[in-house]
Amino acid sequence: MQIPLQITFHGVDHSDAVETRIREKVAKLEQLCDRITSCRIVIESHHRNTSNLHHKGEPFHIRLDITVPGTELVVKRDPKDSHVNEDIYVALRETFASMERQLKEYVERMRGDVKARARA
Repeated sequence: MQIPLQITFHGVDHSDAVETRIREKVAKLEQLCDRITSCRIVIESHHRNTSNLHHKGEPFHIRLDITVPGTELVVKRDPKDSHVNEDIYVALRETFASMERQLKEYVERMRGDVKARARA
């Protein structure tokens, strides 16, 4: 991995397995675009019931920020969204799939394959 990677866990115990999965997913993104300058991911547990902070099955809030020349790409998975999954690995897969789509679009724009959307 060539890019700086910052992984932060809030309200979630650090997991080597989760960190390994994140590093694998970031390596895949690097293969799509070699212009990534930084990557930051924050994983938070969203507690609906604050009296039971260790309740399993709570949805995760994940924010993935990737910096490329000229812009920052951001994916947020908010527990308030109806499609959010309570399994951390599924949530990570969905987050990175969304980022992969954004990154592919960025690469195509840089190549001139796709015209940038007109700003209103």
